[in-house]
Amino acid sequence: MTYIKAMLTVIAILLAALVMRPAPVHAETDPASFFIEPGTSPIRNLDGGVTGPGKVFINMSNGDVWGFPTHGAGAPYPVDALRFPVSKPVYLGRFDFAAMKRGR
Repeated sequence: MTYIKAMLTVIAILLAALVMRPAPVHAETDPASFFIEPGTSPIRNLDGGVTGPGKVFINMSNGDVWGFPTHGAGAPYPVDALRFPVSKPVYLGRFDFAAMKRGR
């Protein structure tokens, strides 16, 4: 009888420990989904200056449009013969997705 009481007590303690364990916390982020324009396009600064050909990325979650100059003659990736090529983004504008309404 003492053995059964001891086993039931151990089971109750383990179940209590299992229930009292805090739930795992997960950080939720809204992953940005990008549309990458096929080919290359002329990248222009907001002041009107042309920086050359590059890739255009559209953030589909907020409508921001970014251009990444490739500095090559139509190359789909950054090209720089003198140093390691890193393309810095150029803000091109924004599409106002909220203004689009379905007609009735």
